[in-house]
Amino acid sequence: MVQINKFRIRNSIRWRLLWAPWQDLDWQLLFLTVGLTIFGAVMIRSAAIDNGGNYWVSHLLIGSIGLFIALFIARSRYHSLIQWHWVIYAITNLSLIAVMMIGASAKGAQRWVTIGGFNVQPSEFAKIGLIITLAAILHKRPATTIPAVIAALAVTILPWALVFGQPDLGTSLVFGAITLSMLYWANANPAWLLVLISPLVSAIVFSLSSPAWYTWAAVITLIAFLSLPWRWLGALGTLVINLVVGPLGKVFWNLLKDYQKDRLTLFLNPDLDPLGGGYHLIQSRIGIGAGQLWGRGLNQGTQTQLHFIPEQHTDFIFSAIGEELGFVGCLCILLALWWLCLRLVLIAQNAKDNFGSLVTIGVLSMIVFQTVINIGMTIGLAPITGIPLPLLSYGRSALLTNFLGLGLAQAVANYRQRLKFQ
Repeated sequence: MVQINKFRIRNSIRWRLLWAPWQDLDWQLLFLTVGLTIFGAVMIRSAAIDNGGNYWVSHLLIGSIGLFIALFIARSRYHSLIQWHWVIYAITNLSLIAVMMIGASAKGAQRWVTIGGFNVQPSEFAKIGLIITLAAILHKRPATTIPAVIAALAVTILPWALVFGQPDLGTSLVFGAITLSMLYWANANPAWLLVLISPLVSAIVFSLSSPAWYTWAAVITLIAFLSLPWRWLGALGTLVINLVVGPLGKVFWNLLKDYQKDRLTLFLNPDLDPLGGGYHLIQSRIGIGAGQLWGRGLNQGTQTQLHFIPEQHTDFIFSAIGEELGFVGCLCILLALWWLCLRLVLIAQNAKDNFGSLVTIGVLSMIVFQTVINIGMTIGLAPITGIPLPLLSYGRSALLTNFLGLGLAQAVANYRQRLKFQ
């Protein structure tokens, strides 16, 4: 009996030592990540069962690899990334330059590098590189001053420009969302961030209404006067920039590809080009509407199974969910994604240092922005920008990037101070 007890104790100790590196993981976040990935594979199989067939297998395979990498990252001390952030930043930009030089082209864009027979999209991994770099910079120098904000923007502008020039409008918008969110979390004045994005608003409003444009320029100038240092100089600079950028919006508009212009405008009225630029959205809305409350059943959707919806296993996976699982299925997915984001917020709040908190917020903003834009574009509330739905859409580089980001968040949770949250 004594020997049996010793054996049990020895096995118990070994088991504890085995799991010790992951004892403080956020298990809810882990289960949500794995669950959404598996569910994504189920829907990908349904959406592409007669068109390629094995996308779902690849999704699960990459998800398994991503899970292994995420668990490895989770047991690693993320603080060491601070001293390597410039190396990571350099690798990020070099990979984006490599795309422009030797990248493969498809659908008017040059976004992929072929490695070992697989197409790798460096712009996806660049999101993680940008998050780490910004977190390291804002950790050392919080965005409480204008020079600190400018330093963070200077870091962002190079990878943003390289991605925008591919052209990859969707990912460049994600870069902007990540930067603004991390600046806000690093205690940047919200009024400064509003002034920062004001030229973009001016360019859009100028094309819609001149009186509205003048009103916006006046309002944002007043905000700049009340919030920026050197009030008169800051207000004058803000006014001049908005007045100049407004008309220049048409110049930037002409730099976009024709298909990008269609994606940005036809969501307002897709019936203007029902067989061209508006086709995706029309078919997507038909499919989601046909699902009604409970859906038509897995593998039973006519829009999905007859492939009326282009790219339904990638960017438009939510359309397949809406048709086959209905409003209830869509609501469950939204609740799962909301829960996942809530766990990230809690991790950021309870992180042991600013660097870990900022990294987690960067990952959160990446997931939230992509989720909102992807679902919005499938129901006609946002332009079609080619942004995948996190963990659910087919896309090897995108899925692996999500696991890398969530792995970093798990590392922050695993090495936080012994502060438990439910």
